[in-house]
Amino acid sequence: MEVTEISVYSVDLPIAEGSYDWSGGNSYEAFEATVVRLRTDEGVTGWGEVATLGSSYLPAYPRGARAGIEELAGTVLGSDPTQPAVLADRLDRRLGGHPYAKSGIDVACWDLTGKVADEPVADLLGGRFGDGAPLYRAISKGTPAEMAERVAYYRDEGYQNFQLKVGEDPVVDAERIRAARAELDPEHLLDADCNTGLSQHEAVRLVREIRDVDVYVEQPCPTYEECRAVRQKCDHPFVLDEVMDGVGPIVRGYNEDAMDAVNLKIAKVGGLTRARAIRDLCTELGLSMIIEDSWGSEIATSAIAHLAHSTPPEAVLATTDFHDYNAVTTADGAPETSGGVMAAPSGDGLGIEPHEDVLGDPVATYS
Repeated sequence: MEVTEISVYSVDLPIAEGSYDWSGGNSYEAFEATVVRLRTDEGVTGWGEVATLGSSYLPAYPRGARAGIEELAGTVLGSDPTQPAVLADRLDRRLGGHPYAKSGIDVACWDLTGKVADEPVADLLGGRFGDGAPLYRAISKGTPAEMAERVAYYRDEGYQNFQLKVGEDPVVDAERIRAARAELDPEHLLDADCNTGLSQHEAVRLVREIRDVDVYVEQPCPTYEECRAVRQKCDHPFVLDEVMDGVGPIVRGYNEDAMDAVNLKIAKVGGLTRARAIRDLCTELGLSMIIEDSWGSEIATSAIAHLAHSTPPEAVLATTDFHDYNAVTTADGAPETSGGVMAAPSGDGLGIEPHEDVLGDPVATYS
């Protein structure tokens, strides 16, 4: 089997709540997703998706994903998509870095491999643990009262875990965290995600302000070194995200006791092939994970669900259902959520069926 055609789509994902706001003044009313379809000489089709959080958050942007796919198309065409690890190695040799540009291709290979094997991707990744993985709900940045109100709303919807978007000012952030925690019971998990928004001295002030609050602290500063310095002054469980983009940083962070948990984003590391390796390493090291992606619709959320559901429960801190944040539906067969848990689809491959009328015509085709 070999890939004979690559189709690339661009689709806007409007935010259902109106906007998504986080540190650094980042605010978007919609995110642009790049969807990849691989066709083979045997008529089997695979789908993948990557959606960056605009262009100023991570070193990734929507047009960059599509430019990367154009650069990689010659390597993908003629390759066997049912050997995703082999193709991932070839893509790395063809294009250094730019993992997000490779992610949609890699996920499409896993979707296609599952269809050929008549198995869901979760089974190929190791099998399903229990009924699913625990969800978190991201709470967009607002006033302390607004964020507490949204926490209470989603708590009543059945969510057990919450990620607050903070990282603006240590005093205001502390008020946000306290207001949100007041709406939760002891069994609820609260994660204060700074998204690199604080300087080292500001982050130290924040962790001192909230020393008595039951909360996780996630990636307060831009660099690993700054975060590690804050970690040494912090009594809270510590999560690293943006700087954890491969096996090397995971090993360094573990050896230097820089974190208790890792935020594993599929696109940030290049797709499910690399994410599986990092997932397995973290599991062996006893590091918990938030398993997700940078953003996405039903296609990306399905990949998240398959990876999270096939991870031992003790290693999963939380996962997320990003398709529920959008005001548009790109595919049928999205992961099912109930009681704050998300289960991987049971169909072959990713288990989704894209709405090609929503995706529109391809913006590029390679054959």
